[in-house]
Amino acid sequence: MNASSTAVRWETHPVTEDRFDDFAAVVNTNRRETHCWCLSHRLPAREIKELGGGSREQAMRCLTRREHAPGVVTYRDGVPVGWCSISPRTEIPLMVASKKYHPIDDVPVWSIICVVVRGGHRRQGVTGHLLDGAVRYAEEQGAPAIEAYPVDPPGRMDLTMAFVGTKAMFERAGFRQVGVTDAVASKMPRLVMRRDLGSG
Repeated sequence: MNASSTAVRWETHPVTEDRFDDFAAVVNTNRRETHCWCLSHRLPAREIKELGGGSREQAMRCLTRREHAPGVVTYRDGVPVGWCSISPRTEIPLMVASKKYHPIDDVPVWSIICVVVRGGHRRQGVTGHLLDGAVRYAEEQGAPAIEAYPVDPPGRMDLTMAFVGTKAMFERAGFRQVGVTDAVASKMPRLVMRRDLGSG
C-alpha cells in the first residue's frame, strides 16, 4: 500500500449551524444539558438563559448563527475529533468583564479559551492540526493577533476533557509568552501567549 492511500486527511472548519452536530460529537456526545457546552467561560448565566430559553445547547446553537463562529472543529478523515473555542475577545463577555484577564495593550485580539480533543483520539497529534486550523480561520477573518491563556505545569496535565493547554503546546503553534494573568488552572498561573498575524 503506497503512502498516498494511507495518508490522513485533516480539515478544520468554523462551527456554523450546519456543523453544530459535529461540535456536539466532540464536546457533549450524549447531549446532556448539565454537561459542558463550552459556555461557562464565555457568557454570564443570564445571557445563556436569554439566548437558549433555558437550554444551554440551544444557547450555543444561537452563537453558531452569528457573524463569527464561536470556534472551530477539526476532522480526521471526515470524523470530528477536536474543538477550539476561538473568537474576537470583544465577543466573549466574560473575558471583557474579567478582572483576572487584563488586556496587555489595545490590539483587538482574538482569544482561545478552550481546547477539547474527542475521547479515543487523544495523544494522536490532533491539537497541532486544531490550533493550525484555528489560527488560519482567525487570520481569514482579519484578526491581527490571537491570544491563549495556558499554564506551564511541571508535569502532565489532566487532559481527560477540556483544557486550557500548556505553554509548550502553544509555542509549537507559533505563540510566544507576553504576560501572566491573575487567573489559575491546575493550581498554576495562566499565561498570556500571543501569535501575531499578517503584518502585525
